[in-house]
Amino acid sequence: MSEEQKSSPSRKRPTTDEFRAFVASGWAPRGTGVTPRAEVADHAARRRDAVSAAFPGERLVVPAGGLKVRSNDCDYVFRPHSAFAHLTGLGSDREPDAVLVLEPRHGADGTPAEGHEAILYFRPLADRDTEEFFGDSRYGEFWVGARPTLDDIESELGLTARHIDGLTDAVAKDAGEVTVRVVRDADAEVAERVDRARAAAAGTQEGSETETRVDRQREADEQLAAFLSTLRFVKDEWEVEQMRDAVAGTHRGFDAVIADLPEAVRRGRGERWVEGVFGLHARHHGNGVGYDSICASGDHANTLHWIKNTGDIADGDLLLLDAGVEVDSLFTADITRTLPVSGTFTDAQRRIYDAVYAAQEAGIAACRPGNKFSDVHAAAIRVIAEHLHAWGLLPDGVDVEATLDADHGQYHRRWMVHGTSHHLGIDVHDCALATREEYSDAELRPGMILTVEPGLYFKADDELVPAELRGNGVRIEDDILITEDGCENLSAAMPRSSTEVEQWIAGIWGAKA
Repeated sequence: MSEEQKSSPSRKRPTTDEFRAFVASGWAPRGTGVTPRAEVADHAARRRDAVSAAFPGERLVVPAGGLKVRSNDCDYVFRPHSAFAHLTGLGSDREPDAVLVLEPRHGADGTPAEGHEAILYFRPLADRDTEEFFGDSRYGEFWVGARPTLDDIESELGLTARHIDGLTDAVAKDAGEVTVRVVRDADAEVAERVDRARAAAAGTQEGSETETRVDRQREADEQLAAFLSTLRFVKDEWEVEQMRDAVAGTHRGFDAVIADLPEAVRRGRGERWVEGVFGLHARHHGNGVGYDSICASGDHANTLHWIKNTGDIADGDLLLLDAGVEVDSLFTADITRTLPVSGTFTDAQRRIYDAVYAAQEAGIAACRPGNKFSDVHAAAIRVIAEHLHAWGLLPDGVDVEATLDADHGQYHRRWMVHGTSHHLGIDVHDCALATREEYSDAELRPGMILTVEPGLYFKADDELVPAELRGNGVRIEDDILITEDGCENLSAAMPRSSTEVEQWIAGIWGAKA
């Protein structure tokens, strides 16, 4: 549930019965229109059906999570847990403290029946004669707007809606007879409620027996969380369209950054300017950014997760922009382009860029159904190793095969530390709870979406590389959909080759002039 806010008791506003009566009166009737069924509702129902089939007869508890305090009485913008969003269709900042319960069905005679009833417990719209209506700055309609009613949620999502006050009894019901699993990391307080219900159902046991029971329950919870994570490996047609929308918004954000690059140089602290420009377009197009944008100029590009974005941008620099728009459904793009701030690459910068581009081309070519996920990295990193060897950067006597040897080589990792790919979707690093066998060692299947993002990073103080290469970092990243016979680059409209990138910049600057 939501974290407790801190505020001084002296700031509480006195109220009277007369004032409450006055506030509750004189309002026009609320609208009676039915909330239309959301497009995602049918897709979310099919996802729940898959979960139901995997855990027959069990009660499954999937919290959205609660509000988190930023400071004192100010909260962070709410984002529901990814598993909750995936199974309900609620994205953006919808319904903090809500909990989805998949309740096993029973026949009229009480015997188990096939499937589950999806029940969403949440805090619905409060009546106008309540303190919450006008006095609750965290949930009240005066403060944060009108909440949906129970009928609204049922109409929108096609499931059963109930008041959050009924949750504790719901998870505890017949806890000794029904296996109950909970997504623990979504909401610690809800997990504790489930634990108390399970403990009460188990009765008094000896210490070691209790520990064994708790361990088994935690393992069961982890199995549910892992299943919900891997359920997102293959995207349905609705999810793919959400990803297309996220990529389109990201493209517009990159165009805006390019148009404003001269202003970022002129103003100083240009990395923050770039971050702000992209964030403006991300917030306007969708829910915002899918992760903290990396706006790294010059040597900062060689810090892989440079999100401080405090540096200047200067003519002659390369700007590595790794950013993605998250749409309201929470699906996010994840795209990187490395841009010459002056509009053209130097010879040394182009040399690095073209090597990374060749590696990315090899990685994308490996994105085919039947290939392993790890084949994408293997294809890209071989090209990286070949260039490093040709440039004489590997140790004496080490050839390409030697450096690719996982047991005795890996020298190339000095200049490309990270992997080439990850799954992408409702999380920027989607399906993160999958095992190695399910992830790296698994075959690619149609409907999977992954990034391909090789890079080369030559730090300014790296004395093993020629001086003209130092201080330059390059990464190129695109979002790739696996199809029946190959792949589709969802971000193909964004120029990638060094020549195309220069033309992209020139075209935008020319149109702005």
